[in-house]
Amino acid sequence: MATKKILNKKSMDFLENYLNNAAPTGYEWEGQKIWMQYLKPYVDTFITDTYGSAVGVINPDAEFKVVIEGHSDEISWYVNYITDNGLLYVIRNGGSDHQIAPSKWVNIHTKKGIVKGVFGWPAIHTRDKAKEEPPKLDNIFIDIGAKDKKEVEKMGVHVGCVITYPDEFQVLNKNKFVCRAIDNRVGGFMVAEVARLLHENKKELPFGLYITNSVQEEIGLRGAEMITQTIKPNVAIITDVCHDTTTPMIEKKTEGHTEIGAGPVISYAPAVQNKLRERIIETAEAHKIPFQRMAASRSTGTDTDAFAYSNGGVASALISLPLRYMHTTVETVHKDDVENVIRLIYETVLNIKDGETFSYFD
Repeated sequence: MATKKILNKKSMDFLENYLNNAAPTGYEWEGQKIWMQYLKPYVDTFITDTYGSAVGVINPDAEFKVVIEGHSDEISWYVNYITDNGLLYVIRNGGSDHQIAPSKWVNIHTKKGIVKGVFGWPAIHTRDKAKEEPPKLDNIFIDIGAKDKKEVEKMGVHVGCVITYPDEFQVLNKNKFVCRAIDNRVGGFMVAEVARLLHENKKELPFGLYITNSVQEEIGLRGAEMITQTIKPNVAIITDVCHDTTTPMIEKKTEGHTEIGAGPVISYAPAVQNKLRERIIETAEAHKIPFQRMAASRSTGTDTDAFAYSNGGVASALISLPLRYMHTTVETVHKDDVENVIRLIYETVLNIKDGETFSYFD
């Protein structure tokens, strides 16, 4: 596993299709269907819940349960207010970045289908150079080419319509994957690849493995909160993205040093169970998988926290994929890191024994 390439054409076709499909927070189900279709040959059964989290299960009858998890939603906007002259003002659905909005195309999701729009912005010639206003939530707006509010409504757009960016998957310099929604559909992709490898390598697990794709992470880890109560796992390994801190305007004294191309990032935080984290590090070292370390302070800000503090406490750990330009439409990761995160989760799963408690008192 240490040297063999993991991603194949089928993997890459799935990744591209899965990233390009819009799945904003609260509207993840079409993406989940794509994910489940890919995962189907590699699992025994599926669990889904009311809000759309999806779980592929290997050995569903086993008493001991191990979760590997990513989240499926992407940041987006809601239509919040329609002006009399047909312009739309928005509110966030997740951590959408107001500063990148001006001049971006958008897709507005309506019952009639997608309505195209643009985030307008006053021309440079018309702005007062002495007191230029930066983009803010109260001054960015969408133009859908309507002359008034009545025409907006006739087009099927109303308050509450969800809005996504249409930017699609591209490869930069042969080995960088660029797209919106890499945070964190790449997590769902990576755990699905672990299931594929287990199947292709004919690995028999002594426990139940729950390949989990949670919804609604971007608004407070909500999908993970729900699905962990359904699964009631003994162990959870979460994968999400973290920041590459080597690009301009990031202060390493506060953000630490992590970078794309240097391997998976292993977190230190109260929610991270120390013995499980050490098992992951030992596994990385044994298989010569490069890794980085990150201190996450009080909380990880990922689904790790939701799993760790559920069901009376679940041994949980976080393996992150370093990413540039988070919550923009050009989120960027390194292919080698994607493969090494998959490798590390795969080898760690094979390194967990049935019935392990990871207790500090054993």
